[in-house]
Amino acid sequence: MTLEFFEILRPATAVVVGAVIGLGFGTIQKAALRRHELRQTRGKLSNGWSLMPGSFTRVALLMIALAAVQLVCPILFSPGSPCPWLVSAGVVIGYGWTLFAQLRRRRA
Repeated sequence: MTLEFFEILRPATAVVVGAVIGLGFGTIQKAALRRHELRQTRGKLSNGWSLMPGSFTRVALLMIALAAVQLVCPILFSPGSPCPWLVSAGVVIGYGWTLFAQLRRRRA
């Protein structure tokens, strides 16, 4: 009974963990976009090469978060399990949700 429950809970946990990572990354990206737009309106952009400063750091943090999930929750990444793909799908869902909400606000 508990083994069956765990087999149902593991994929759901993988999607939720991925969605939390995706939402966190989307929130950080949104804050960086707001800072960039503020600098642009104030005329404080020094050159065209620094359009979105810190993007490498944000992507590195995303990779570190994904690696941390693999280290903290190795049961989600067992061989033959679909959970790694579900974590990735959760990241896409979480980040996609932030982009969709931003698009909805701009259209309103």
